[in-house]
Amino acid sequence: MPNRLVVALAYDRLSTFEFGIAVEIFGLPRPEMGSDWYRFAVCAVEPGPLRAIGGFQIMADGGLELLDQADTIVIPGWRGAHAEPVPPGLIEALRRAYERGARLMSICSGVFALAATGLLSGKRATTHWHHVENLSFLYPDIRVEPDVLYVDEGRVLTSAGSAAGIDLCLHVVRADFGPEIANRLARRLVVPPHREGGQAQFIERPVPPAREGLRFAPVFDRMRARLAEEQPVAELAAEAGMSVRTFLRRFKAATGLPPGEWLLTERLARARELLETTGHSIESIAGATGFGSAATLRHHFRIRLGTSPAAYRNRFAPEWKRSAGSSGGQSKKPPLGAADFSAEG
Repeated sequence: MPNRLVVALAYDRLSTFEFGIAVEIFGLPRPEMGSDWYRFAVCAVEPGPLRAIGGFQIMADGGLELLDQADTIVIPGWRGAHAEPVPPGLIEALRRAYERGARLMSICSGVFALAATGLLSGKRATTHWHHVENLSFLYPDIRVEPDVLYVDEGRVLTSAGSAAGIDLCLHVVRADFGPEIANRLARRLVVPPHREGGQAQFIERPVPPAREGLRFAPVFDRMRARLAEEQPVAELAAEAGMSVRTFLRRFKAATGLPPGEWLLTERLARARELLETTGHSIESIAGATGFGSAATLRHHFRIRLGTSPAAYRNRFAPEWKRSAGSSGGQSKKPPLGAADFSAEG
């Protein structure tokens, strides 16, 4: 469809970065991309002045009537995420646009405005990992995908955290114009045309609930100090002075996870830390964190984080640290020992 019109929503307390992504991808003139590149307009959700986060105001091209002409509508975040109600007029305008064939896409917390229309009911969607629980609670009929960078459900698309909006927009360009144009645009933006893995690799280490956390703190410390070793539940329960049944019940109350799942989470967290901060080989890191082999570590990285240890290191480790290790080769450093493995070291 030549001269396709992309309309981005603007509202008071606009999410500046997400809005800027839409402008950068769809709103800049790009004559090198050909004559059928996108047209772009800004739709005011409400009467002005519309203040964007960062202290400036937005001058929109029009109001909700623009959505009746749009081929693609971008919802760049939503103020206060789930806490801020979505105006009924916007909900109706988005529904009308979808019914006549428009494509709707949200970035980060913009999914809450999209979900309010009911158009995500029965579909898959994602958002920033910080908002996943609230989205699932408020809209149980949406199949929330917590670990991916974006979800494409045809004419309804959603992205994870703010920067994942770039991934989603490039995906749309790739669908509209093909991989060559999308790759060329990615080079202009100085970003990869496709990022490996999902947002699971960006989520911070879980914080255990406080209810039982203090009582179990010594248990957690001992388990973390022995991540490289086998830790049978019976031995852990005996060290805690509890029966196995009581230990399992109270451990889950303290962490929300069975001991085996908690250990796996901690081992992955420590492996990520070592990949980021040392040049040790992946085989050495696998042994030091209780995975036994690089193959097992790769398996769990792929299942839990949607990427590989080598790709994770390439993304998050400084250049001088990345050059010291490799995905399967020998490290220039000696094998990891107790001093290397301690949480303080």
